[in-house]
Amino acid sequence: SGSFSATGSGLYTPYTASQGPLPPSVSQGLPLAQPPFSGQPVSTQRLPTQVPGFASPPSSTGIGPSSYPPTTGAPRPPTMPGPPLPVQTAAGPPTSQPNHVSSPPPPPSTLSGPYQGPPMSGLRGPPPPTHPPQPGYQMQQNVIEDDRSNRGSEPFVTGVRGQVPPLVTTNFLVKDQGNASPRYIRCTSYNIPCTSDMAKQSQVPLAAVIKPLATLPPDETLPYLVDHGESGPVRCNRCKAYMCPFMQFIEGGRRFQCCFCSCVTEVPPHYFQHLDHTGKRVDFYDRPELSLGSYEFLATVDYCKNNKFPSPPAFIFMIDVSYNAVKSGLVRLICEELKSLLDYLPREGNMEESAIRVGFVTYNKVLHFYNVKSSLAQPQMMVVSDVADMFVPLLDGFLVNVNESRTVIISLLDQIPEMFADTRETETVFGPVIQAGLEALKAAECAGKLFIFHTSLPIAEAPGKLKNRDDKKLINTDKEKTLFQPQTSFYNNLAKDCVAQGCCVDLFLFPNQYLDVATLGIVTYQTGGSIYKYAYFQVRTDQDRFLNDLRRDVQKEVGFDAVMRVRTSTGIRATDFFGAFFMSNTTDVEMAGLDCDKTITVEFKHDDKLSEDSGALLQCALLYTSCAGQRRLRIHNLSLNCCTQLADLYRNCETDTLINYLAKYAYRGVLNSPVKTVRDALINQCAQILACYRKNCASPSSAGQLILPECMKLLPVYLNCVLKSDVLQPGLEVTTDDRAYIRQLVTSMDVAETNVFFYPRLLPVVTDVDSDSLPAAIRNSEERLSKGDIYLLENGLNIFVWVGVNVQQGLIQNLFGVSSFSQISSTLVSWEAVREMLSMIILIIVKQEDKLEMLFKQFLVEDKSLTGGASYVDFLCHMHKEIRQLLS
Repeated sequence: SGSFSATGSGLYTPYTASQGPLPPSVSQGLPLAQPPFSGQPVSTQRLPTQVPGFASPPSSTGIGPSSYPPTTGAPRPPTMPGPPLPVQTAAGPPTSQPNHVSSPPPPPSTLSGPYQGPPMSGLRGPPPPTHPPQPGYQMQQNVIEDDRSNRGSEPFVTGVRGQVPPLVTTNFLVKDQGNASPRYIRCTSYNIPCTSDMAKQSQVPLAAVIKPLATLPPDETLPYLVDHGESGPVRCNRCKAYMCPFMQFIEGGRRFQCCFCSCVTEVPPHYFQHLDHTGKRVDFYDRPELSLGSYEFLATVDYCKNNKFPSPPAFIFMIDVSYNAVKSGLVRLICEELKSLLDYLPREGNMEESAIRVGFVTYNKVLHFYNVKSSLAQPQMMVVSDVADMFVPLLDGFLVNVNESRTVIISLLDQIPEMFADTRETETVFGPVIQAGLEALKAAECAGKLFIFHTSLPIAEAPGKLKNRDDKKLINTDKEKTLFQPQTSFYNNLAKDCVAQGCCVDLFLFPNQYLDVATLGIVTYQTGGSIYKYAYFQVRTDQDRFLNDLRRDVQKEVGFDAVMRVRTSTGIRATDFFGAFFMSNTTDVEMAGLDCDKTITVEFKHDDKLSEDSGALLQCALLYTSCAGQRRLRIHNLSLNCCTQLADLYRNCETDTLINYLAKYAYRGVLNSPVKTVRDALINQCAQILACYRKNCASPSSAGQLILPECMKLLPVYLNCVLKSDVLQPGLEVTTDDRAYIRQLVTSMDVAETNVFFYPRLLPVVTDVDSDSLPAAIRNSEERLSKGDIYLLENGLNIFVWVGVNVQQGLIQNLFGVSSFSQISSTLVSWEAVREMLSMIILIIVKQEDKLEMLFKQFLVEDKSLTGGASYVDFLCHMHKEIRQLLS
């Protein structure tokens, strides 16, 4: 997109939360990522990455606010308020019914309650609201602020069945007392209808968003590792569920009855323990698997491939050295960065060094492998030019220990940019690159990850060669779905081979034109990998964001060769799965790699009646290889209530999780159906959810009122945001590649990430020397923007700074280092006032009435969009009409 190349950055280039301890040399360049710390101001020298007012993207923990690196004793960060409340509380309903809210007032001016964060130097507290509420309407109390004040101060104790956790926007501490933390599992509803008829009637999807390896904040305990020796974990004989707090011990502790399938199993002699007077084992509190919701088992050799314990995994760095990659400075940048990054490979617990071995490949039309054996004086290059039949030309010396081969590796990384400095080769291959990495891992008999840095559509003669099929004319036609589908089955087959070997692919893309993300991303997607995209990459403006992504990607916790299965108690079963993985059967989710940011969303359907007494259970079991080569099982258990009254279902739903599921469902739908069909189905399902509530749960009221359940007040505003997102309704500047990239990204997002992705945060930046509190977030609408002010908008992928035409000259000088509005440039590398805190992350600076403003306005999600998406108020009216039609 031409208007964008000015900033040197593609619209959809994520910056992500940095996690884990970073090297001092590296930490200077962290992204605007971790949430602000609460309480006292934080010294920017110690934590250069903290940006008060931001909590994005919440990629480390399953729960927005607590995504920050595990530094001990750090205070816990709050997050920014989200969107507004659409509607007004009705006169009190009968006490036996859930609270509900009725017809929408003109939207309130700002979110209630100031943001409780540290001061941001030079930026201050909110101006008085410019839009007073309309007389006659009661100002709606903010859902997010209410939840924060009511549920943020006390720990969330997981011992109670079916309790709804605090919102993802609330900062809270979790105490595991028998159910998995909401950082690991969040559900669309914590009260499941007893019958399938009731579930069909309500249309509320029953789903869980599971993040098995979520990072926990420092003041929460990591899952305990339980070792049962050679006999392995104790399991049910019939359904193979793992021992958990809900199993019932009988006959004095000699047998146990399975809580999932009711089968009775003998307790192995070594595991026997007496019961106390309540029927509880006397070692109940000594065993994590009896008293906690989440824990790990050390797996025995039976859980390993070919009955052999695995070797530690390997990382292979594969660098495109074609003309564009070299000339842009990218190759030099990658090689420089890898020199220091190799000291920060993931390591197990208190191990001195990482067990992960590394290898290096460069490529254009041919592949170059490097022997970096420690005994060599210089690295040796071997070229494979027959890309049609890929093989690895050396085994010994390709995958090495970093410390042993350090001098040879450093020498190689110094030489690569020089070797290809004068290249004229513009064509690249892609399929053979993945094949090469796969073959290397096979030969070494280990799992691992490929880090591929790639710049262009692979048009060179080779397996997996692609043609440019980008065609804007297909948008809004029945053939639009082909843009999201891979253009050849080659990469699907390759992905399958990669999963079988435990070869995960992470892809860093640097395109200057169409590169077919829908096809290239297939292997990444099906192996559980991550994809990063930097359109029109320029070292000057984009290096910080890219390096932050790379550092975080290399360092984050990953489980290799992973298989996940979700078991449920009788009456419901897992029927559908969404995420980055591969399935060769209907029950096992297979991932070559599963990292701490990835979620798998699981939908459940009834296959029998449920009972209110026994409730419903789910157990997620993840078998994986750790970064040191240890085979482990991570178990998460959750107990839910069951109900015979619709009112109980509606009282225990979670809108943020519901939207996460609906977005993923819709984003998969575009692969097979016209986009319009997908949008209509979304609107219809939500209208049915709300109509069923009105008909069965709400007290009688006039047909002119829109009645919403208390916990779904924000459903219409969020749903409208999903409908207007670029996958379902592309903006003018959005490319086919952007849409494929976003579709893939959202499919693995957790609930906190989709929350801010679909409804971005908009913060006024005002200067008032006397205030030390940050302003509250405001509604995402152009009418909220004042010409005399500056605003920050962020959604986890982009940060915009909007500058009004009437901003005072002194403020412009202060913040941007230029003397007038006209001199502000969208390519400013850093925003001087917050330079230290932002760690030099590039901001997209948007001047009012500038050409970039069109792009910025796409994110003002409450307004009518340029491509015809409804404004929030219009959408509310439309939903109301749909509901009335269903009811009549």
